[in-house]
Amino acid sequence: MYHTWMRYFTPSPAHHRLGLVCLGVGLQHGTLPTVGPRTLDHHVAVVIGAGSGWFRGADGRTVPVTAPALLWLTPGVPHHYGPDPATGWDESFVDFSGPATTTYTELGYIEPDRPVVPLGDTAGARAAVGRIARAARRGNPLLEVETAAAVHELLVALRRARADVAPDGDPVLDALARDACRPLTVAEHAARHGMSPAELRTAVRRSAGCSPKDYLLGIRLGRAKELLAATDLPVAAVARRVGYDDPAYFSRLFTRRVGIAPVRFRAQQSRAVPGGWSDRIPDPEHPPTITGHGT
Repeated sequence: MYHTWMRYFTPSPAHHRLGLVCLGVGLQHGTLPTVGPRTLDHHVAVVIGAGSGWFRGADGRTVPVTAPALLWLTPGVPHHYGPDPATGWDESFVDFSGPATTTYTELGYIEPDRPVVPLGDTAGARAAVGRIARAARRGNPLLEVETAAAVHELLVALRRARADVAPDGDPVLDALARDACRPLTVAEHAARHGMSPAELRTAVRRSAGCSPKDYLLGIRLGRAKELLAATDLPVAAVARRVGYDDPAYFSRLFTRRVGIAPVRFRAQQSRAVPGGWSDRIPDPEHPPTITGHGT
């Protein structure tokens, strides 16, 4: 016996221009029928929350699947899968498409070469699927945009839930972030971790989906923006604070990556804060109470 609930959507051309659209969602459990062999023209993320089964991809090999796990079904790639007929499994799936899938693949969030991915847990993914399922009510005027936004959340949740990613973050990325504003080369960062530059590149790309240079640059520019927006430090001092001894080079780099010069960015923000911004991350669900003054 098994239970199946699913909905399918047909987003308009305008919604497709958002870059990512949800085409369907389903929640199933029990001794479900075998799927395939088949080939799709869009992506599907199949999240196995409990139970076990098997998966067979384009190479014809049968791979065991044990929950918690993720199955990536990618366009144009034949696949065939199903739960153990004796025990069944608990499954949720989301069909999606759009040009943003190319970038998500480049960043390592979608892994066509690894169709079966062990997960640490499925709580975050199931929460995102639940948002899609709730949005799927008939007559919801926000359906396409709500479900598209939840697909972005799902991809992030699945990336975070991978069994080979530590739940508290990657120690290499944490260390790089701490040292990002020091004037060190990528080779020097690698040496500090007892790694070769190639090993560091592999580790960072696996965890962050980019090169160490881009990872460090993102942190440096983010910090530079904070200093420009919240202090009156000269641009040269900001450059030194984020690891650049040559302020002219920093200004050119900032302008190329951000799109405007540092002085212009500061003028647009106009939010100088005496003493700088707080380092404490606020809780959006429990904001501080603002009391009014005057009559």
